[in-house]
Amino acid sequence: MKLKSGCFLQHLRLDEVYCLLSVRNTAALAEYFQILDVHQKNYKSNLQFYCFLCYVTDLNKDQIMLLFDLVDRNARGRICFNEFYMVACILLSHENHLEKQFIYQHAGPAFQLLDVDGDNMIDFNEFEAARFLFNIQKEELKKIFKDFDISGDEQLNYREFKMFAVFCIDKQQKKEEGDHE
Repeated sequence: MKLKSGCFLQHLRLDEVYCLLSVRNTAALAEYFQILDVHQKNYKSNLQFYCFLCYVTDLNKDQIMLLFDLVDRNARGRICFNEFYMVACILLSHENHLEKQFIYQHAGPAFQLLDVDGDNMIDFNEFEAARFLFNIQKEELKKIFKDFDISGDEQLNYREFKMFAVFCIDKQQKKEEGDHE
């Protein structure tokens, strides 16, 4: 998943530690959200969301519609600014290679996003369908389930997912230390 060259989101900067936008960047994103809100409804429909992501990313139709369904948790057929903000932060974390940091800093929202059926568990298929959001390869995903599914039920509960998030950060920090040497 990549942002297209010259799109507005490329001008925003994600804090590398907390994976959030600054107040100034959040205000700019809110203004952008309002500009895209041609119907003055304070939300984006699935069609507006689809067109927006086609314009700014290289995601395919299935990925865009899955992402819309993931953030539209109550199936209203629309997303508000808070959900739009989360999508923007995920896109920017991916663009800046901060996916693991995002998962660590936002383990709760990431877990809820991946928990498609709302049963407070993430099964392999749920995670696999959305792994493109966090740049996780299929083999890496299999290893995650093997290593972190402590209960052996072939699903990750929130505690197991949080352990995965902590492991991601440890792994990333070790890689960065190796790069600096």
